[in-house]
Amino acid sequence: MSDRLRKLRQKRLREYSLRDLLTVGLPALALLAGGFWLAAQFVKPAPPKHLYISSGAPGGSYQLYVERYRQVLAGSGVELREQPSAGSMENLKRLLDEQDDTEIALVQSGTANGINVDTLFSLGYLYHEPLWIFYRAGRELDRLTQLRGRRIAIGAEGSGTRKLALQLLEANGVAPKEAALLPLGGLAAVEALRKRKVDAVFLVGAERSAAVWPLLYEDGVRLMSLAHAEAYARLFPHLARLTLPQGAIDMVRNIPPRDVALVSPMATLVAHESTHPALVQLLLQAAQEVHSEAGIFQRPGEFPRAGQADFPLSPDAERFYKSGKPFLQRYLPFWAANLIDRMVVMLVPVFALLIPILKFAPGLYSWRVRSRIYRRYGELKFLEAEVEANPERHSREEWLEKLDRIEDDVHHIPTPLAFTDMLYTLRAHLDLVRATILRRTPRGKAKET
Repeated sequence: MSDRLRKLRQKRLREYSLRDLLTVGLPALALLAGGFWLAAQFVKPAPPKHLYISSGAPGGSYQLYVERYRQVLAGSGVELREQPSAGSMENLKRLLDEQDDTEIALVQSGTANGINVDTLFSLGYLYHEPLWIFYRAGRELDRLTQLRGRRIAIGAEGSGTRKLALQLLEANGVAPKEAALLPLGGLAAVEALRKRKVDAVFLVGAERSAAVWPLLYEDGVRLMSLAHAEAYARLFPHLARLTLPQGAIDMVRNIPPRDVALVSPMATLVAHESTHPALVQLLLQAAQEVHSEAGIFQRPGEFPRAGQADFPLSPDAERFYKSGKPFLQRYLPFWAANLIDRMVVMLVPVFALLIPILKFAPGLYSWRVRSRIYRRYGELKFLEAEVEANPERHSREEWLEKLDRIEDDVHHIPTPLAFTDMLYTLRAHLDLVRATILRRTPRGKAKET
């Protein structure tokens, strides 16, 4: 045997059958790739690295809180892009405008009454934002009917303050023709009251907002304690009755000098349905960090909380209030946790397809290799049966020629090393059939049957 032939046979023993590998491997790879492609359709896209939020007027509570959110989100690599506004009504309009970039907004409860908000979701209540009615008068006022004939700053166009002020004035029968209702809000309303250009102002916001806090200390300016506060809370479901205790603002100066009855809507965090769920979770974590502190009108940990006065509660927010921070984010940075969370779905084809493929593919490969040997066994068995049944049908040389063809075919079977035992067994059986032919057949030409 030449060296070339010996090396060729050694190579055949060492290598796997490429044809068998491709026959088994390509369909398996195609099936696995199809599984991964299907799973990829359910992989959530990566969250953007910025989030647009509509806040409120300069110096207002909304703007102050948005700045605190921005600082928290920056720690997770997300840029919070603030868009100032006139207030809740404008914020709501931006959220509903499909051409606007706004994804999140702070909205005063009760603002959305009568508006189609099917594409919006509540992320919960953030805090009480009381209605503060400051006025100048020689005597104490406690009813809105006492403001007839006066100049009243009811909030800028597009603000939630304006909508609430008009609701309450209408409930008290104070029509626009019975008072001068001016579209001033925030710091502009404060300045107008200081310069006596208005007699009363309506402000909605936290006690430490830039508009409310200075008026609590302003000489000659009073804070109205609403005699009908409980009635307002019953008539308007989005309002709650609050009490500002005597001295709660400043005990040294005894501000306020008596308990003050107020009504308060809720500051609500609202998201458009297109907002990425991961950013919703991150924003809720920021809100929890910012709003969970104790305050004049809230206990520690009372806010944020689930609330849906005007909008259905987001499923992501519902999960947050039930279970807290997502499991992975408790131990990993935001981006790492989010990446793993998104990729979990890719484990489905691994367990559903890859493991079964790894289990059955070797067996299928083995079957294909063995099947070629079994096919020669079938030919050998058929030849032996013919010899046993009618040995005179062919001459010995013709029978041996048939056997040689089978043997030559066996020598050319590409057989990996792991299956050579079967090959040598087949060759031994070839010798047994050869012995049968030599024993059962005479020399010479076959007889015609």
